Amino acid sequence: MIEIVENRIDVGAVIAKVKHPEAGGIDVFIGTTRNKTSNNEVIQLEFESHVSMAIKEIEKIIEAAKKKWDIRSVAVSHRIGVVPIGEEAVVIAVACPHRSDAFESCRYIIDTLKQTVPIWKKEKFKNGEVWVAAHP
Repeated sequence: MIEIVENRIDVGAVIAKVKHPEAGGIDVFIGTTRNKTSNNEVIQLEFESHVSMAIKEIEKIIEAAKKKWDIRSVAVSHRIGVVPIGEEAVVIAVACPHRSDAFESCRYIIDTLKQTVPIWKKEKFKNGEVWVAAHP
């Protein structure tokens, strides 16, 4: 399951999508909006995306991950629009027979997503805003 959503992500539903009888481990990454970047107080994040391109790129990432690790199922949910402090911006769940594959593949998916997927992030502060380089 891959989804780009404009509303709050249901973390439990994302995890439920990957449950598999052959999976002994489910690893979950939850990225939330934090209230500080460097010395700046963050009020909220705002995400924009080219949705169809983002989904295609996430599909490629998942296919590459499946070639490296023994994955049974994957779910990725990324939010666009305004994401207030403390709310989920991205949730990734990966189910594998063994925990090491679940941990490693989940990290690969989030790290690669942040490098290659056309989703852009704006940090809003009390005294301004800045687009954050998505692909450092």
